[in-house]
Amino acid sequence: MAGPDRDDLTNFYTGYLTLTPFKNGLAIAGDYISAATVLSTTGIVALAGYDGYVLAVSTALSLVLLMFLLAEPLRNAGRFTMGDVLARNMPGRAVRIAACVVTLSATLPFLVVQLSGAGSLLTFILDLPHVAGARTACIVIIGTLMIIYAALGGMRGTALIQMIKIVILLGTSAVVAALVLNRFGWSPGNVLRAAQHGSGAGPAFLQQGLQLGTSAVDRLDFIGLQITVVLGVACLPHITMRLYSARDVPAVRRSMSWAVGTVTTFCLLVIIMGTGAAALVGSRYITAADPQGRTSVLMLSQVLGGAHDSAGTTILYSAVAGMVFITLLSSVAGMTLAAASSLAHDLFAHAARRGHVDPRTEMTVAVWTSVAVGTLAIGLSTLVQDWNVGVLTTLAICIGASAVAPALTYSLFWRGFTRSGLLASLYGGAACALLLMVFSKAVSGTPSAVFPNADFDMFPMQSTGLVSVPFGYMAGWLGSRLDHRRRAADSLENRRLYEESEARLLAAAE
Repeated sequence: MAGPDRDDLTNFYTGYLTLTPFKNGLAIAGDYISAATVLSTTGIVALAGYDGYVLAVSTALSLVLLMFLLAEPLRNAGRFTMGDVLARNMPGRAVRIAACVVTLSATLPFLVVQLSGAGSLLTFILDLPHVAGARTACIVIIGTLMIIYAALGGMRGTALIQMIKIVILLGTSAVVAALVLNRFGWSPGNVLRAAQHGSGAGPAFLQQGLQLGTSAVDRLDFIGLQITVVLGVACLPHITMRLYSARDVPAVRRSMSWAVGTVTTFCLLVIIMGTGAAALVGSRYITAADPQGRTSVLMLSQVLGGAHDSAGTTILYSAVAGMVFITLLSSVAGMTLAAASSLAHDLFAHAARRGHVDPRTEMTVAVWTSVAVGTLAIGLSTLVQDWNVGVLTTLAICIGASAVAPALTYSLFWRGFTRSGLLASLYGGAACALLLMVFSKAVSGTPSAVFPNADFDMFPMQSTGLVSVPFGYMAGWLGSRLDHRRRAADSLENRRLYEESEARLLAAAE
């Protein structure tokens, strides 16, 4: 079902543009809702209350921003990958290479997080010993399925599994949320009061500070994290790649409407499930099973089902476990496809072969790069399975907000944007986010850091967005201004190319 006509390049990248707006909207929502959204955000809501609520709302707002600002211009400007958008007015090997590097920088950390989490969660679901061997086996199994699916299915195959996933995800989450509300007489106030008690935080559960702290720096860190989520999540390459599979601009508009409605509904369900987990399971038991709370929704299903070995508990737990499994598999498959497409299309076909490559050859390269990316992700995931890999999620989103978002907005909306400015925003924003993250509190200096016994933190925040996002935009602006002075002729040519395509880019005019 997933892999017909897999020897055709256009089908592999876009599925022949045959998805209806409804199906494409479900696929966009499925790619957007990763395992981190399902598990980590629910856990943050359960453990941090208000901070988790704001994170869930910011996640939905990010897709709204993409819908109103970038979706239609991206569809008009792009063909297969983000590199096509960026190279539209600034063709050249350097732009294609930079697009590929940033795509991999934003995608690989997410892949490692998904696969590493798969190892821990499947051992929990299957009640296996929580040892390295069992987790490694689970990582390899999920990774192998991911490689096969992404290589054979391409865009249409990953769309199919995303649609199945979102239906299962919404249905199961709605049942769990309804059971939570029913347990408390359908009164949100009763749920919140029980969550305050179960969390052990009391009134602080409904106040900012449980996740990052309440000092002035911690509050700035919290603001920076929300800005990063709003700007970064929707700009990740595996999300924007979905827009190129829509037939035309009206189809993009309708697809995004379906996607925004679906994601907003799910974020509301996440808030209810996380609050229910705090109320019915309690933070002490949640953190005992997983310090980040990623198993909270599974533990909640065990409590809601009734007696420990009852049929209700078995059915509900199995449904939630299946939801988690397909979420892990589909998320990893979509990210693998995005990374492999950039390697094959941007790096091989355009940077190495300068566009002179047979479509069948590029198709073969895309399949094998799917295998290579998946194998690399499996290897990295087995190496870091004992780390607190949540920092990699933050890093990927920070790269999206600090490098991809400035490059896309400048490229689509600023006539004076030049090649130097583009390279400065891509490399500068990504490097700034990576450097600050390495020396942040999320990596060392705190008990919850990746290296809790080390102390080389010089950046006092856990998210880099408050600094790296302005840096990415400033680097793009400064690089373009300096480039205008050095190479006036090239700058005028870039402006002329932009003006020629501006009507089609912004309004789909021919």
